[in-house]
Amino acid sequence: MKPEQLKQWAHFFLTYKFALDAVETKLNILNEEFQFIHDYNPIEHMKTRIKTPESVMQKLRRKGLDITLEDAKKHIRDIAGVRIICSFSTDIYQIVDMISKQSDVKVVEVKDYVLNPKPNGYQSIHLLVEIPVFLTDRTENVIVEIQIRTIAMDFWASLEHKIYYKFNEQIPAHIKEKLKDSADMINSLDKQMLALNVEVQQQREQAAGVNER
Repeated sequence: MKPEQLKQWAHFFLTYKFALDAVETKLNILNEEFQFIHDYNPIEHMKTRIKTPESVMQKLRRKGLDITLEDAKKHIRDIAGVRIICSFSTDIYQIVDMISKQSDVKVVEVKDYVLNPKPNGYQSIHLLVEIPVFLTDRTENVIVEIQIRTIAMDFWASLEHKIYYKFNEQIPAHIKEKLKDSADMINSLDKQMLALNVEVQQQREQAAGVNER
């Protein structure tokens, strides 16, 4: 690439960094306010990442597209990503609701793999959101992918990802079956932990009510 093209690509990725910074700041504010109001934080922790220019270019080639900024912005929608980890499945939808209510965030797409898990057992919610990035001479609307899942779902997804690449994307059938069984067990565990949390919360509220009398 010519120096001017390299500079344009560098600036392109910088806008995604700014968008990621804005989303991360927004989520931290929402989490802290929720903690203040409800004495509980739905977000356990977050991970952020930006694809490398090489990764984006490879993806464009695989899709049979031109190596241009225009095609990258239009067709590669996971350049900037945030993964939100929470304790319970109800937290996932609480976070989706909080994000959706932000006036400067446009939810472009929602994929609910919690209500409708993938055939291999994968669970998570994927949001594509558009967020304005205010630059010195213009405003850019930038897409950020947000994945939201429980700790248990994240543990399974991380293991499945490692196995996927260890077998060069060709996972043996018996291991696929065990992964699916593990996903079912994790789903059951999530439900049990949620029920336990609800029971504890109810007992706390009952105890508080007795103490107020």
